[in-house]
Amino acid sequence: MTTNTPPTSGVQLIEVAPELAGQRIDNFLITALKGVPKTLVYRILRKGEVRVNKGRIKPEYKLQAGDIVRVPPVRLPERDEPAPVAQGLLQRLEAAIVYEDKALIVMNKPAGIAVHGGSGLSFGVIEALRQLRPDAKELELVHRLDRDTSGLLMIAKKRSMLRHLHAALRGDGVDKRYMALVRGHWPTSKKQVNAPLQKSNLRSGERMVEVNDEGKEALTMFRVLRRFGEYATMVEARPITGRTHQIRVHTLHAGHMIAGDSKYGDEDFTREIRDLGGKRLFLHAYQLTVPLPDGGELKLEAPVDDMWAGTIKRLATEP
Repeated sequence: MTTNTPPTSGVQLIEVAPELAGQRIDNFLITALKGVPKTLVYRILRKGEVRVNKGRIKPEYKLQAGDIVRVPPVRLPERDEPAPVAQGLLQRLEAAIVYEDKALIVMNKPAGIAVHGGSGLSFGVIEALRQLRPDAKELELVHRLDRDTSGLLMIAKKRSMLRHLHAALRGDGVDKRYMALVRGHWPTSKKQVNAPLQKSNLRSGERMVEVNDEGKEALTMFRVLRRFGEYATMVEARPITGRTHQIRVHTLHAGHMIAGDSKYGDEDFTREIRDLGGKRLFLHAYQLTVPLPDGGELKLEAPVDDMWAGTIKRLATEP
């Protein structure tokens, strides 16, 4: 294999040596571009930036001796950049993207992944996406989800979209709906919890939120989705305001704590749901409706993960 330019510094033209004939182009590039993440290799292939004998090829193309492979410039992280996110997590997040255009990414965020680094975490969703989309220089979170909450998360690729969505969030233009599995029989008549919330920090530094008359106004609308006898209820929660831990604290205030909530939950209920395989917080942002700058509307739904689905199936068959 011969190259006439230094790796990753510009366009490379690589002639395929006879001993490499028959190798797939994707495996060839992974070897040739040492240190370059596989996700980046597959992206340049998918976008048609890699050419063989001046023509586009598919990732499964098998090379022939003498082929000339054109490889585009590939930007590697500088030494002072954050440590790269593990490939397995990058691939998981890439697969979690449910919508993407020139200005917006919407992801079905897995439970247990923080939206940003900090508090002892070197990275979160936003850091991973900056690695996955190095050309998107203005990537910013539009809003946040708690680390243990799964579901639809918006990331703006352009400042104009970020400003547009922040304005929509301040008004009533964005409709976000969550599913939560709560303890006990949630009354059909209980359609809202209107209780002000106040943040406080414990001595350990952990942030807690509580209902307090001196706190900020907070309103959540609720609707029963499914019952599991008197034992548990699946509710839909639609936060009208956007306070920290709002749904979790409002369900606690209503006396129906969310399964798997280590801060505001019920230990016995959480343990019983864990015994059914539910080792997570049962709060999922499943539906999102947002206005687009062109006057259109984007409406998305995100499925729950296998652990959630399996636990609900087992719960439904409990005597």
